[in-house]
Order: sequence, then structure tokens, then C-alpha cells
Amino acid sequence: MYKYDQYDQTIVDERVAQFRDQTRRFLAGELSEDEFRPLRLQNGLYVQKHAPMLRVAIPYGLLSTRQLRMLAAIARKYDRGYAHFTTRQNIQYNWPRLEEVPDILADLASVEMHAIQTSGNCIRNTTSDQFAGIAHDELIDPRPYAELIRQWSTFHPEFAYLPRKFKIAVNGAMEDRAGTLFHDIGVHAVRGEDGNTGEVGFRILVGGGLGRTPILGHVIREYLPREHLFTYLDAILRVYNRFGRRDNMYKARIKILVKELGLARFSAEVDAQWANLKDGPSTLTQTEIDRVAAFFIDPIYETIADVNADFEKHQLENKAFARWVTRNVFGHKKPGYAAVTLSLKKTGVAPGDATDAQLDAVADLADQYSFGEIRVSHEQNLILADVKKADLFAVWQQARQIGFATPNIGLLTDIIACPGGDFCSLANAKSIPVAEAIQRRFDDLDYLFDIGDIAINISGCMNACGHHHVGHIGILGVDKHGAEFYQVTIGGSQGLEAALGKVIGPSFAQDEMADVVEKLIKTYIALRFEDEDFLDTAKRIGLEPFKASVYGKKSGHSSSELANV
Repeated sequence: MYKYDQYDQTIVDERVAQFRDQTRRFLAGELSEDEFRPLRLQNGLYVQKHAPMLRVAIPYGLLSTRQLRMLAAIARKYDRGYAHFTTRQNIQYNWPRLEEVPDILADLASVEMHAIQTSGNCIRNTTSDQFAGIAHDELIDPRPYAELIRQWSTFHPEFAYLPRKFKIAVNGAMEDRAGTLFHDIGVHAVRGEDGNTGEVGFRILVGGGLGRTPILGHVIREYLPREHLFTYLDAILRVYNRFGRRDNMYKARIKILVKELGLARFSAEVDAQWANLKDGPSTLTQTEIDRVAAFFIDPIYETIADVNADFEKHQLENKAFARWVTRNVFGHKKPGYAAVTLSLKKTGVAPGDATDAQLDAVADLADQYSFGEIRVSHEQNLILADVKKADLFAVWQQARQIGFATPNIGLLTDIIACPGGDFCSLANAKSIPVAEAIQRRFDDLDYLFDIGDIAINISGCMNACGHHHVGHIGILGVDKHGAEFYQVTIGGSQGLEAALGKVIGPSFAQDEMADVVEKLIKTYIALRFEDEDFLDTAKRIGLEPFKASVYGKKSGHSSSELANV
């Protein structure tokens, strides 16, 4: 993973010293709230419903065990003994004291971490595939390019005051596990201009995003040679900076600009800017690509057989372990190895939350079994990317002891959820109690495995931090005459064929949500074809049967088909 050089460390240390003085002046009454607000936002500090919230950057979701132990120590010393992993592959602390935030930032700097550009109208944390570097379907390791974008965008003067926050995702595999279609810019690896042969470059997408106006990104360039990555992204951002609205925050995202100008005009403006930038000083050299790529070389893998007798034996003899392998273990490019997803979705725990003790325990697991590195997924789980198959049983046993071995990855209880109204001052409704009610209703592994793959995403407001638009079942908290209600969508999905869910009808009260989800699932089970998953069934039958199950309306299906719904 990337290591700070003396310039990186100096910049971050100087920022900590600046913010320490800014905080002192604010607490002394020398800075007003309006003066202090942009300064704290530049350092990832929000004011939430009950206390400040500090968002810490985890670039492209990659952590060392040294860093993870520091995150655990911060939770223990400055917070309430836990932290929350977000859908941006970052981590948040919900209860820091304002006067102690500079100390937290100093502790982060000591392990090459910071909270810079985790808020504000700037380029936020660049995200990527949690299986980067180890996946079978990978064309190129996206981590060096995500790191290059991080270095290029951090403190870039042209990007310090964008019309609105800006998010970039980089995907290097055939399957899109980075959600490039719903980012302001998506960078997706392709092989050659025809997509099949030649040098690996990037397909560039622009204008995607969720929130109040969900839009899937548009392809603006089918093939971009890698050396032109910075100059082309710079051209896009210059057009956004020039034409993006600053008079209305609800119409300030680049997705609105692309929609209003039209893709053809927007593309022409980008090409005009690029003509002045292409082959200029920001052109990536192979030397620079190689320099950063050297931080992401493979660990020293052992040469071992892909089949391990003990591993196979444990699966045959232990049903619980076999279930966990089925759901939580991902194939690896290196024979004899696998990636393990540690589920942070145990029933009764807020999705994405982890205690200080759990974080320390995961660091121990990574040191012992996975070359001292941990990944964070945008589904709010943790990954050990390089585990020998012979060690999987031991990893499972230790993960069970810390509550991170629930075999539900990709299943209904692997819920993505924002902190919602329990913490966020922007939220219309709570997310965490709804997630817990659904998890408790479906806390039966046999039933979960029968239901199969299904994604439930919950957001407490239209900002869509829980990505509800792309959940197979999406749940959005709405304010209805001062009461908390929830709107339901069906049919959203991620990946190369990403889709936005469709609203099924009027919203529901909080205490109805578990019943609503159960009726939707029963409708799916009653009407699915053999081996058909929820999303395919929803595409085939449409919304009407689901509406009928929750609202009691006629759907066109026989009463016998829906008798058990």
C-alpha cells in the first residue's frame, strides 16, 4: 500500500497544526461559527444532531493493521468505543469532543492518515473495488490509479471550491464492483478501443449520482489511454467549474449540468478544454505510473495447491463453516488463497459499526493470516484479501468470536444503511431501527439461503448515503407531517447493468416496514421461476404483484399464486 514520503507527511502535519490553532481561536471566541464552519469542513468535521462527527479518509478502502489499531485506539480514547464504516469506504466517529479533534488528527497523521477532503465541495475519497489486485476478472489493478487521483486532487487549487461535492470511482475488473455508474466520474478499465484487444485504458463515465435526482452515468469517452487520465479528468472538472451552478445547491451536481446541457454539448466543452491540456505537464508518464504501482505489488505468496484436504474436510463436517464459505469467501487469482469478507451485519448491530475491541481483533487476524492489510467495502464490510485456504477454518472460528462471521454476504440481512436520524441532522427518519427490525424478522439462515441474493439499502433522507436507489429493495426515510415514514422502491441494482429502483406506492410507518419487506419476499418466492433471483423476478413480473401484496390491490395474478403473501 502507498507510504507517505516527507512531502506527504509535512503537508498533513502542517494541516493538523493549522486546524489546532483554528479550533483554539474558535473556542476562544476569536472566530465566529460562520468563519469556523468552512475550516472544520475542510478537515472532515461535521456538526450532527447530538455531537460533532469526524469522517476519516480511507483511500480506496485500504488499511494497514497499524492504521486499523490507531482507529481502534481513537474510538476507545476519544469516542464511545466504536466507529462506523461508510458506503464511501471511509470511517466515522459520532461522538468526538470538538476540543479533542486536533489531537485525533495528530494521532491519525502519525499513521499516515487524515480527514482532509472528506467533506466540503471538493473531490472526496476516490473509491474502488474491495477485491482490487486479487480478482480473477481484473484487467488492471485499479489501486495505483486511485492513488494517483488522490495525489492529483488533494489540495488542487482548481478543485477547492467546486459547485458541489465530487465523487470518483475506479474499477479495474470486468465486473463493476465499484459502482462507477452512479459517481460524478466513473473510470472503468477496458482493453483497447474495441473493448477486447490492445492496451488497457479507461472508459470514462460522467454525470452519475444518487441523492435527490438519481441519474446513471453517461459514457463520455469509450477509450482513454492511461497517460491522459489526469488531463481528461481535469478537462471535465474545468467544464463543471465553469458551468456548474452555485446559486442552488440542489442543482449544483455535475449530473444536473450534464442533463441540462445535454451530453453532446457537455462532451464538446470537455473536448475543447482537453485540446489545451492533452500532452501537457499533467500527462502521466510511465515512470510515474510505475512509481506508484510499486506500492501495490503482490505480497510474497506461497506456492501451494488450490485444493486443501483439511479445508474440504471442514466443509463436509461443519455445516456452519460450509455456509460461511459459500457466502463470505471470494475466489483469488493465486492458487491456494481466498479473500474473506467479515460481515459487519450481525443482527442487533447497526450496519457498518465496529467496536474498538473488534477492530483490534481484525488487525490481529490480518497480521496472522492476510499480510497485515484490510480492505473496506462500500457495502460496509471488512475484507481479508489474501488468506490461505488452509487457514480459512481458523479465520472463521476467530471471526465468530468477535461477531464478524455471519454468513450473509449478499443476502437479505447484509443491509446497507446510513446512520439516519439517530445521528444525522439532515435525516428525515431513522435507518438503524428499520434495518434491525428487518434483520430480526429474517434471522433464520435456512430461510435466508432459500431466498438467495438480495440487496436491501436504507437511507434516512434524499441524500442517499445508504444508496437506496440501487437496492433490489430500497427504503427511503421521508417526513410526513412531522412523522417518520418510509418509501419503498423495487428493482435497483449495481454493476455493469445498474438500474434505479421504482417507487411502488405510498410510504409506510416505521413499525410496518418489517411486514412490508416480508410481503415483498413472499411475493417473490410465490412467483419466481426455478433458480431465478429476486431482481430477475422483479424485472419479469413488474411492480404490480408487489404492490398487490402490500396494498391489497389487484395484480393480475391468481389468488392461489398470492395466497401465502
